[in-house]
Amino acid sequence: HTGSNTLIHLDQATVASQPSCRMEHDGKDLSNSDWSPTSWRQYPIKQQPEYKNIEELERSLQKLRDLPPLTHPNEIQQLKTELAAVCRGEKFLLQGGDCAERFLDCRQESIESKFKILLQMSLIVVWKTRVPVVRIARMAGQFAKPRSSPTEKVNGIEVMSFKGDNVNSFDVSARDPDPNRLVLAYFHSVATLNYLRAMVAGGVADLHDPKRWDLRNVLSESVRKEYEKVVDRIVDTFNFLNVFRADTAEVLKKVDIFTSHEALLLNYEEALTRKSSSSDDYFNLGAHFLWIGDRTRQIDGAHVEYFRGIENPVGVKVGPSTKPEELKQLVQILNPKKEEGKLTLITRYGAKIIADHLPEHIRAVQSTGVPVIWCCDPCHGNTETVDGVKTRRFESIVKEMCLAFKLHAEHGSRLGGVHLELTGEDVTECVGGASGTSDLSTNYSTYCDPRLNYTQRLDIAISNAHEIGNHVTHNRTSKNNNAATQNNFK
Repeated sequence: HTGSNTLIHLDQATVASQPSCRMEHDGKDLSNSDWSPTSWRQYPIKQQPEYKNIEELERSLQKLRDLPPLTHPNEIQQLKTELAAVCRGEKFLLQGGDCAERFLDCRQESIESKFKILLQMSLIVVWKTRVPVVRIARMAGQFAKPRSSPTEKVNGIEVMSFKGDNVNSFDVSARDPDPNRLVLAYFHSVATLNYLRAMVAGGVADLHDPKRWDLRNVLSESVRKEYEKVVDRIVDTFNFLNVFRADTAEVLKKVDIFTSHEALLLNYEEALTRKSSSSDDYFNLGAHFLWIGDRTRQIDGAHVEYFRGIENPVGVKVGPSTKPEELKQLVQILNPKKEEGKLTLITRYGAKIIADHLPEHIRAVQSTGVPVIWCCDPCHGNTETVDGVKTRRFESIVKEMCLAFKLHAEHGSRLGGVHLELTGEDVTECVGGASGTSDLSTNYSTYCDPRLNYTQRLDIAISNAHEIGNHVTHNRTSKNNNAATQNNFK
C-alpha cells in the first residue's frame, strides 16, 4: 500500500526481502508504536486472491470503509473479560460453526439451527458441570477458506480452487476472484448477525422454556433422551423457584453469543478496522473474535503483523508443524502485555499424534509466562479421505478431546475450550457417533470440510461434560450456590 488511494497486489513471495519493522521477543521492543492498520502491507503474505481489476477492488474496499461496523468496542471488551475468566479456569469456551459459510445459507432456518445447537451444547455442559460457558459462533463472516493449491480438478478439468464465497463462486464458470464479493460478504454478515441479535433479544434462549429448542434433527434416541432428561430437570428447578418468585432474573431469559471468523483476507479486515472514539486503540469491528489459520501464522508474515495491533481477543491455530521456538515468539508478539483473555491457542493435531506435540508446546508457552487459553480443535487433524471423499471419524474427534484434557492436566496446564466445525442440519459427513452415520452419500453437502451433524454435536457435549467438570476450576462458595445456575448460563 503506497498511499491512501493506491493499492498494489502482494502475493506469497512479494516483499519477502523487506526489512522487518516488528520487534521480536529477544530483548527488543514489543510495543505497537510502529503499528498501523496498513503496516501488514510491508510483510510477505499468503493465501490472498489475485484480483484482475485493481480499480474495482479499491472501490469495494472504499465502500467497506464507508459502511458502519458490525460490532462495537464495548462488546469486544466484554468478550475479552469473559475470556479472561476462561483463562483463569472459571469458565469454559465453546466455539463452533460451519467450516465455511455460504451466501445461500444466510437464511432463517440455517441461522436458527446453528444458534440453537450452540445453546443446547452449552446447556448440557452448564447443567452437568455447573461451569459457565462462553459461546463464540463461527458465523457472520466465516466465508474465506485457505487452500493447499491454487487450482483443483472438477470432473477432470483443472480450474481455480474455490476459496470461499467472499472470493469466488463455487460454480466452476465463475472462479475468478471478484472484489464485489467482499461487499456481499459484509451484507450477508450483517444479516446473519442481525438475526442472531434478534433471537437473543426476542428470548429464544429463555431458560424458562428450553423445550422450544427443537430436537427434530436428532436421530439418536439415546442422545435425545439424555438431552430431554437435562431439560426436564431444569424445568422442574424453575417450577420450584417460581413458588418463591425467584425465577424472574433477566439473566435466565437471555444469553451472550459472540461472532468469529478466520481473518484471512487482510484487505477486507483492514477496511473494517476502526480507531476507538475514546482511546488510541484499534478494533476490528467485523467480528468479536478473530483467528490466524495454520497456513498463515508465519512470524514475519502479514497476518501476525496485522493481529499484533488490534485490541480484539485473537486466536492462532497450532499444529504439528509449529516449532516450540516459533510458538514462544508468537505468544509474546500477540500478547506482549500478558493480558488474560487476549490470546487463544487453538490446537489441531490429530488423535494419533497429539501426545507427540502438545506437551512440548505447553512447555514452550509456560516458559514465556504469557497467559493463554488452550482450546482443542479435534476436527482438522482427524480429516481423512475414504473412497475419494473427505470425512472425519467421530471416535477420533472424541479421543483427541479426551487426550487434550489429560495431557494438559499432566503438564500443569488446563484445556479451556473446544473449537468444532458443525452444522445444525442432518448431514452425513463425519462417520460414527450415536447417530450411527456410516453412509456418507446419504446427505454429504459440505462445500469444504466435513462437519459434525446435530446428533454428533450433542453427543460430544454429553460425552465430554464429565471431562470438563473434572478439569475446569470454577470458584463457587456455598453462599452463592443459589445464584450459580443464573450466572452459569449467562
